[in-house]
Amino acid sequence: MKPVKLEEFRNLVKAEFGDGLKHATPANVREFLDRVETDVLPEKVSHRIVINEPCNSYEEVIKDFFAQILDLPPEEAVVALWTLALDLAFGAIESQYAERFASLFHDMD
Repeated sequence: MKPVKLEEFRNLVKAEFGDGLKHATPANVREFLDRVETDVLPEKVSHRIVINEPCNSYEEVIKDFFAQILDLPPEEAVVALWTLALDLAFGAIESQYAERFASLFHDMD
């Protein structure tokens, strides 16, 4: 994600979801996060990507991510951590909804 000023990011979030995130849903949160990631990438990828990832497990990836966050300027770290937290929180909500409504649709298979 390209660096974005905290105030600019705050305005994007408020424009998308309203004050207090009152219009946020699992679906539009996912769309927002996908769009933000796409919109702030410095260039569109049009060639093969080679990932030089030194991590061999998900645990190592997580450790690496949080270690890198500590090296970011505070505003960039806040945006990165906030988007991660939003993604995880609304992903959990979506999972709860899926479990709750699964019983309604299990006879339709």
